[in-house]
This record gives sequence, C-alpha cells and structure tokens, in this order.
Amino acid sequence: MVPARYATFAGHMEQTPQSSRQAAPQPEPLYCPQCSQEVVDPLICGDCSAVICRRCGTPLESPDELAMG
Repeated sequence: MVPARYATFAGHMEQTPQSSRQAAPQPEPLYCPQCSQEVVDPLICGDCSAVICRRCGTPLESPDELAMG
C-alpha cells in the first residue's frame, strides 16, 4: 500500500477590497404617462414581460422615449 501524499499551505488568499468590487448597475428610471410621474416599483407581466405601472396598469416608458412638446 502506498502512503497518501498531501501538502499543507499556511497562506491565505487575499480578499478582494471593497473599493474594487463593481457596484450593481442601477435600473433605468421609468415614467408613467397616465400618473405623470417616475415609477420606482413597476410590475412585470409574467406572460408578455411588459413593464407596467403598479398604480394604474399603464405601460411604462423610459424618459428618453417621451415625446417632447
């Protein structure tokens, strides 16, 4: 029978500093044309994945898609 061979290391892996971790990307703000305000907690339809207003059910728009004037 051959004796088992193994190695033991005393060092530890360097931990990643907090500053080098990337922050989670912020979701794009959405706007409800019916309520005339920004929506921070939208609903997402499970069937069609539409993003709708939690208050009135209107499909939401991103601010860059809004018609000006």
